[in-house]
Amino acid sequence: MIALRQVALQRGKQTLLDNADLTLHDGIKAGIIGANGAGKSSLFKLLLNELGPDQGDVEMSGGQRIAHMAQEVEALDRPIIEYVLDGDHALRQAEAALLAAQQAGEAHREAELHGLIETLDGYRAESRAAQLLVGLGFMQADLTRPLSDFSGGWRMRVNLARTLFMPSDLLLLDEPTNHLDLDALLWLEQWLTRYPGMLLLISHDRDFLDAVCDHIVHMHHQTLELYRGNYSRFERTRAEKLALQQAEAAKQQARREEIERFITRFKAQATKAKQAQSRVKMLERMEDIAVAHVDSPFHFTLPAADKTSHPLLVLDQAQLGYRGKERDTVQLDKVNITLLPGSRIGLLGPNGAGKSTLIKSLTGELELLNGKRIPGEHLAIGYFAQHQLEGLDVTSTPFVHVQRLSPRASDQEIRNFLGGFGFKGDNAFGEVATFSGGEKARLALALVAWQKPNLLLLDEPTNHLDLEMREALTEALAGFEGTVILVSHDRHLLRATVDEFWCVADNRVEPFDGDLEDYRAWLKARLEESRRDSRSEKAERQNQQPNGDSREARKASRKAAAELREKLRPLKKERDQAEKAMEKAQAALEEVEAILADPELYTDNSRKAQLTEVLAKQADIKAGLDRAEQLWLAAEESLEAMEAELLASESAEI
Repeated sequence: MIALRQVALQRGKQTLLDNADLTLHDGIKAGIIGANGAGKSSLFKLLLNELGPDQGDVEMSGGQRIAHMAQEVEALDRPIIEYVLDGDHALRQAEAALLAAQQAGEAHREAELHGLIETLDGYRAESRAAQLLVGLGFMQADLTRPLSDFSGGWRMRVNLARTLFMPSDLLLLDEPTNHLDLDALLWLEQWLTRYPGMLLLISHDRDFLDAVCDHIVHMHHQTLELYRGNYSRFERTRAEKLALQQAEAAKQQARREEIERFITRFKAQATKAKQAQSRVKMLERMEDIAVAHVDSPFHFTLPAADKTSHPLLVLDQAQLGYRGKERDTVQLDKVNITLLPGSRIGLLGPNGAGKSTLIKSLTGELELLNGKRIPGEHLAIGYFAQHQLEGLDVTSTPFVHVQRLSPRASDQEIRNFLGGFGFKGDNAFGEVATFSGGEKARLALALVAWQKPNLLLLDEPTNHLDLEMREALTEALAGFEGTVILVSHDRHLLRATVDEFWCVADNRVEPFDGDLEDYRAWLKARLEESRRDSRSEKAERQNQQPNGDSREARKASRKAAAELREKLRPLKKERDQAEKAMEKAQAALEEVEAILADPELYTDNSRKAQLTEVLAKQADIKAGLDRAEQLWLAAEESLEAMEAELLASESAEI
């Protein structure tokens, strides 16, 4: 258990907490949310005893093993799998002691340490570490490469794998999805739902919070407020609270009407494609989401260029990649793209397949290896990528950045514009060198918006942005009238922004016929195919070896198969329980939706309270059904993998 009682915390001149109370019980998974600078990371430091409260008490259960990502990544010469294994200090100590006992010839001590390592699950440690790294996007061949071979973002993935590998009762994760693509994010989501301890998660990804968390801690106005349920339920509860305040209720109505206008406009031009219809549903949901964010400091639009071209941009028989001294590296081949005004495209595909390469080639930043890039006469590109944050003039201010783009713009016009991105008052004249990553990302987005593009190319625009800014960006992009191409691991943003997907994989760019749920299924099928190929290769290698297995080897094989069968039992039980929960939730949902089908429920004023209660119940059941489906999927995946391994083991024995 964790308990904060009347805690006050100040960093410099800023008060982060004032008489704050919070109690968290073992086993919960809580999302920590709040504006950038509210003190979320400082809260973690309190729990890690790296900071002491200025007032009040922080109480924690004794003996808790805490896992938390280190801020500095050291041991750069270590192979990444060894770096991950180093995270289990008890196991490393036992291995060192075993080596010493073997060298000293202490047989009895050696036997004791073998037992200890077995207890620590040490004989599967390398396999477990490899699974974590592969799940986070590394190839099998990468595992023995030193940490120094990888860029900062990939080192953060290694650091995350090491944190997940640590034995823990309390797991503290601060923005773990920032350097992940969608594939790795979906994998991490499933891993965390199965984590048995207490999880405290700082994240600005609403879908991730929805899938993983059963409580939300809102850091707001120097307090800690605990909400039961996931992030979507937190939004509904907060919207109801805000609606009780007359001024906020008026703002809520204005926001509803604003979103209704671009929903109406989009419906008129929506195609019958599955993703386009998913977007219509997402925009309708945004009416409810927006009212929970009426007090957000961010609100802006993305105006499009007055003129456009038809088509905007064409790639003809293009070969994309990077030029080398000896030979070129081709990532995408035979790319034929025609971008039309008003297109809204999301790029999907495995990590490293070439999504960023495609965007850089569309901008013209990356020269084609072959083929043609044909821009339209009135093409105006707005391009956002993470490296553009580094290109900001750190000695300058947001005001000067905009003024350089439009010297004739009035001071008031620039200040009004920057205010929508959170640079209000004196903040518009703050030096960029002092800005956080989130503030720099907001400024880079503002500079893109100011230039009125008719083609927006966005490569992970939500990294470093808090939930309020992400929601403002989602609304602005949903109403943007130009063409959008988006790479993002933020599924909420993708659903609200794009109406078709392209899949970048296997050196090709092709239309993807489906929505994000179909893409999840595609990833699963691709992973299974990869596993089957890997097992086939392994079996082939074994068949090519001389048939001289010893009796001991066969005995070990039978023992391993028996252990696998034993591990199948709890997984089958977990899958069956999840299936029953799904059936129960589906039955409850049908009952609720039967009540909601009554037209009088919406017209009879005396039944308003009942309508509110039934709608809330419907949302809770849907959230529970989603969690049960995810648990079932995770258990089913693990079962399939283990059953295949068992089959391979038994086949080898035969």
